[in-house]
Amino acid sequence: MKGRERVETYESIKLWKEQQIQRFSYDSDSLNYFHDQVMGRVLEVTRKKINLTRPPCQYAWFITGSGGRFEQGLVSDQDHGFVYEPSNEQTDWYFKQLGNELADGLHIVGYPYCHGNIMSSNPLWCKSLAEWKRQLQGWLQDGNWDSIRQLQILFDARALEGEAALVRELKSFVYSYIHDHPQLLKRFARNIEHIKNSIGLMGQILVERYGLYEGCIDLKYAAFLPYVNAVRLLAMKEGLFETSTLVRMAKLKKMKDYEQLLQHSEKNFQSLLTYRLSLTDISRYTDTHYLHVQILSKQERKGLKQILKDGKQLHSYVLSHINKGAVYGI
Repeated sequence: MKGRERVETYESIKLWKEQQIQRFSYDSDSLNYFHDQVMGRVLEVTRKKINLTRPPCQYAWFITGSGGRFEQGLVSDQDHGFVYEPSNEQTDWYFKQLGNELADGLHIVGYPYCHGNIMSSNPLWCKSLAEWKRQLQGWLQDGNWDSIRQLQILFDARALEGEAALVRELKSFVYSYIHDHPQLLKRFARNIEHIKNSIGLMGQILVERYGLYEGCIDLKYAAFLPYVNAVRLLAMKEGLFETSTLVRMAKLKKMKDYEQLLQHSEKNFQSLLTYRLSLTDISRYTDTHYLHVQILSKQERKGLKQILKDGKQLHSYVLSHINKGAVYGI
């Protein structure tokens, strides 16, 4: 990008980001690739800031959450981690320092700290390959709500810098365990069974009744998550490594068992991404999740209602059959 070589501080990256981001807001892919560029530049500056310009070993810096799935809005929080190989005093020290500074740098540039602490500054998300596998083994054997949640977060991870094969190896480790313990999928299903109700008894879209977002629908919890969680679960069952919800849908639809189930899902999900891009009057991260229903036309409200109904139906269907052990051979 022209002028990029002049970006040398977190503050100048933030200014560059604010000046350029509207150019990439016309579609979700362009916007997410722009976020990738910004975060990659922050990593470069972080290395220079703490005089750690040369990585001492193989590594991958990965992003997860909406960033890992290519679903970020104009404002996005942090979700990232490191995996590196091998572990020794030098490499452990290097990535601890880098992870701590990186989270602070991203915050300065405009990516709020993750409330769930899914950041490279958290030792749970900054480990050597061997340490990661020990941690994954513990999560898989434990199988409690938080452990399963962490594993789901990992499955949305994609390498932004470094060796993507290291991230793939972590997922392969989990897939191997699930293959030997297929009933574990039921625990994943139970972890995501609760979704925000979006349609009332009279068929109306349920909106926030009070507060800052009165009259708005919570797109994240009422609209996106039913699709994201259901499709991720099917992708995990089928051993897919793709992270984008849309790409997962496309891959799954090529399988005879899912063609009918997902027939409207790609179009619906693309519409949700378009709604998220329409939220340009934002001053905080949560503003990217709330859509004011009254600004929509009658036809748009009808379309949104159908998207919500289809998402709930997909979510319920996948969970029901996983929990019954009846999804295509479980």
